[in-house]
Amino acid sequence: MNTLFDKIWDAHVVQTVADGPTQLYIDRLYCHEVTSPQAFAGLRRRQLRVFRPDQVFCMPDHNTPTHDQDKPIEDPVSRTQVDTLEKNAAEFGLTHFGMMHPKNGIIHVVGPERGLTLPGMTIVCGDSHTSTHGAMGAVAFGIGTSEVEMALASQCILQQKPKTMRITIDGRPGPGVTAKDLALYVIARMTTGGATGYFVEYAGEAVRSLSMEGRLTLCNLSIEMGARGGMIAPDDVTFAYIRDREYAPKGDDWDRAVAHWRTLRSDDDAVFDREIRFDAADIEPMITYGTNPGMGMGITQTIPTAESVPESSRASYRRSLDYMGLTAGSQLLGMPVDYVFCGSCTNGRIEDFRAFASLVKGKRKAPGVTAWLVPGSWMVDAQIRREGLDKIFTDAGFELRQPGCSACLAMNDDKIPSGKYAISTSNRNFEGRQGPGARTLLAGPLVAAAAAVTGVVTDPRSMMG
Repeated sequence: MNTLFDKIWDAHVVQTVADGPTQLYIDRLYCHEVTSPQAFAGLRRRQLRVFRPDQVFCMPDHNTPTHDQDKPIEDPVSRTQVDTLEKNAAEFGLTHFGMMHPKNGIIHVVGPERGLTLPGMTIVCGDSHTSTHGAMGAVAFGIGTSEVEMALASQCILQQKPKTMRITIDGRPGPGVTAKDLALYVIARMTTGGATGYFVEYAGEAVRSLSMEGRLTLCNLSIEMGARGGMIAPDDVTFAYIRDREYAPKGDDWDRAVAHWRTLRSDDDAVFDREIRFDAADIEPMITYGTNPGMGMGITQTIPTAESVPESSRASYRRSLDYMGLTAGSQLLGMPVDYVFCGSCTNGRIEDFRAFASLVKGKRKAPGVTAWLVPGSWMVDAQIRREGLDKIFTDAGFELRQPGCSACLAMNDDKIPSGKYAISTSNRNFEGRQGPGARTLLAGPLVAAAAAVTGVVTDPRSMMG
């Protein structure tokens, strides 16, 4: 009668404090440059070493520029952050994939693609989008810097056990509907606080029909509806994705691992604290219009009126539309856009660039649009080039940049200027997220590609054969 979450969580409990938190063992700690410096400083202050260095992997991603990575970083703050991570990893004997290293990239892209993220694991990182790794059948969630220090020192953290929720999406997605659209639809229906206090398991035919990379996108956005994390039971799609990856089990170890992984599913009679169902037939390509990921709608729909939202939220709703320069009751279709960004830990994988290429092939980038195509890792970059997608992009007038978080957040050079509209495949559209005054419309790679060649918000289904 156990859920998948319960099975993994319970297998990692070291001890439970009465009326307090659980001491949870952590299989994998990922560290990037933004949330780790104070944690390493804390270890030095307490004269501690890292308890299990083989289970810690470090790489810069937030502050890395997406051009000239072979040269010193110009921004002094970013350079200090990246250099500090390299020094800390060397001092404490940790694996470090620095800039220009062939294994470098966004940490939530590199973990799965290298086989570092595996079913049944507990995984933490000082980054909220650690929920991405739950797509592999792991319990993965973001932690604060003090908890990063705790994990470095003891390979454990103290954590209250969350409640469980299952979100089932029945049916198969229609044409032009990607995993990003499923996620934005669910968040719009759940609201940004609708899953607060829960760990979500995604289920149903629509979820099972997703590729591994689509599942990573779906789980990545779990945090945007307040969930502690998201996960999907591992199946043959998962195992085929992991097989032969660098850090995956090999030989007899592989056979034993898969036998165990097949047990990682919620029991048929498992009881969740909350059950939600959606129908994939109701979902079309999505786009956001406000300043949180829950303010999303189908691309053919109109922006809701203030009267249609709860009275307690109307003032903030109007402020949001005012910031975005948009009008309630209007459509976004046909609205000019200034920037298009395809990348991030949400949509920076090879399948995202294949989707983008499928719509821009044989066309030209709209003259008024600045487009940033940023692979999530050097492995993705190599795949793009191996498949000839880079030639499609070049012929269409696009530039492929170097891996990094890029325009997902204003921590590097790729910032959207104030007042400009950006269609972004990233995960957050908060005020100033992509730069002071930037106006972000979240969408999937097909919607982004359609806008990049038309120069306006366009339904990608109108461009599909």
